[in-house]
Amino acid sequence: MEEKKVIVIGAGLAGLSAAMQLAKQNIFVYLVSLLPARRSHSVCAQGGINAAISKRQGDSPVLHAYETIKGGDFLADQPPTLEMCLNAPYIIKMLDQIGCLFNRDENGDIDFRGFGGTLFKRTAYVNSSTGQQLVYSLDEQVRRLEEKNKIKRLENHEFIKLLKDKKNRAIGAIFQNLHDLNIFAIKADAVVVATGGLGLIFGKSTNSYACTGAANSMLFTQGMKLANPEFIQIHPTAILGEDKLRLISEATRAEGARIWVYGDDKKEIKFPDGSIQKCGLTNEKWYFLEEMYPEYKNLVPRDIAAREILKVCELGLGVDKKNQVYLDTTHLSDEILKKIEAPLDIYKKFTGEDPKKTPMKIFVAVHYTMGGGFVDWPATEDKDRENRFRQMTNIDGLFNIGESDYLYHGANRLGANALLACIYSGLVAAKEIPRFFSKKSNDLESNDLESKDDDLDKDIEEEIKQEEKLKENLLNQKGDENVYLLHQEMADLMLKNVTVKRNNKDLKDTLDKLYEIEKRLKNIELSDKSQNLNQTYIFAREFPYMLKYAMAITQAAIKRDESRGSHFKEDFPTRDDKNYLKTTIATYNETTNDIDISYKDVDTRHFEIEDRTYQKNQKNKEMKNIKNYKKFERVL
Repeated sequence: MEEKKVIVIGAGLAGLSAAMQLAKQNIFVYLVSLLPARRSHSVCAQGGINAAISKRQGDSPVLHAYETIKGGDFLADQPPTLEMCLNAPYIIKMLDQIGCLFNRDENGDIDFRGFGGTLFKRTAYVNSSTGQQLVYSLDEQVRRLEEKNKIKRLENHEFIKLLKDKKNRAIGAIFQNLHDLNIFAIKADAVVVATGGLGLIFGKSTNSYACTGAANSMLFTQGMKLANPEFIQIHPTAILGEDKLRLISEATRAEGARIWVYGDDKKEIKFPDGSIQKCGLTNEKWYFLEEMYPEYKNLVPRDIAAREILKVCELGLGVDKKNQVYLDTTHLSDEILKKIEAPLDIYKKFTGEDPKKTPMKIFVAVHYTMGGGFVDWPATEDKDRENRFRQMTNIDGLFNIGESDYLYHGANRLGANALLACIYSGLVAAKEIPRFFSKKSNDLESNDLESKDDDLDKDIEEEIKQEEKLKENLLNQKGDENVYLLHQEMADLMLKNVTVKRNNKDLKDTLDKLYEIEKRLKNIELSDKSQNLNQTYIFAREFPYMLKYAMAITQAAIKRDESRGSHFKEDFPTRDDKNYLKTTIATYNETTNDIDISYKDVDTRHFEIEDRTYQKNQKNKEMKNIKNYKKFERVL
């Protein structure tokens, strides 16, 4: 039998887990990435990875799933979220076995800390560098398989186009070498996209500069649907900076750090229960999250904490009357401070102040995208389960995993679920792809892919020529527009109008201005026209796709007239389940070069929809029974 080949684009946690598991099944993997794995953005995750392993206090994987669904304001499809949480303990066991050095408790077992959106301790961690340690552990496994010639890495290469046959099936991809700008194609039986987030669309964010969203947007313009693009997570604690924003991990609050400002009893604020109360006592520390949410305190979900911080600052109570509040670790013991050393070192390095002695000044920041590529998820009980493929997009043979898919987090992600979702979705894709090969064998005959198929090779050569022509046109384009200034205009609009608080007037104005920026693209002239290490060219080639994704985010936000999770619209401050308990589907209209928005019902088969409140102790509240659940599919 002809050896099957798969391209995995992206070498963060999602890409590494998919590549590892595919190679173990004797499927040859091309692992293509912008950066080496150990510089992927997954390395920046600090706090931990969730799994309900400890049975203390009555925790369970089902409760983990319920709190994840509730944390996402009930917008996540329930079957994939449930199965992710049921698989989580096995994933932690696998990571432990391959050498991830999780912190241990006094009995030598994996230690767990609390995290946002739950009152249970279910977050396994490695001090405050969990993402880095997980990447290193999986990277070692991939290196082993690379030595056995089961994986070939291409680092410093960027995806620029999907190759499709006449039946709209993915048959490979076109890449560009970032060093010499060489353009070439790789043929494959399936393609897996694991390209992460899109923070650079907003300019300043906690994301790496490599997180542009361009790959997903390129695929979007080639027919891949996007889902829930309007849901952008704002992290409550980051260091403000002129160049970018630097995350101060939720791990700090999990270990006891407290958010506060100096109070002012002449001012009043609306509490979550609807009451109007004084803003603490004048000139005394006001721990406002602890007063507003006495059970969850500083560990309420991120969208809620971010909005409360913004409200306090809008009242003029921010530190030095600016948009910033205190995050205080000065009362913590040396033993605890050691667990959160990484974020404290980051703060000291970039501010010059010692957070062990002086409270940190922090503010909210764009951090994560819950939306992404639309992927299928047939539940175990679905009658057509055998004929559908989990994590596959609407393009046959194209899979999407990790932060670049939409599946697991709904309207808001709970902290420490990201690493879990990345690894889980990668393992799922690796399990589904052999099924895809088997079920589609009649459509994937080897002569479709071998070089003897002259028509296919000619088509690919023509695609490469077109990309070369686009490269030369961009390098030689004349005009008076600077791509970096256009990006700044877009980012300023998105940051101002499409983040914590939204309203239809500003959203529509933003969309109109994005269209205006798009018209100016043809007038860009590059300051660097060289063929080697030309970062200006690379950015200019990505920017139109970043702009298109920004339009999808904004259009979807305009259409959703409610407030849910990270999408808070002042004109419509409440959740509207009747009209918007639906997944947003964005489709690129090639005829109009515009975006069509439609909706798909959320799969709510397991849990009843409830009010999303964090006012009461959920451990003392009887959780509604899970419905329509018999078994789940293990990925390990």
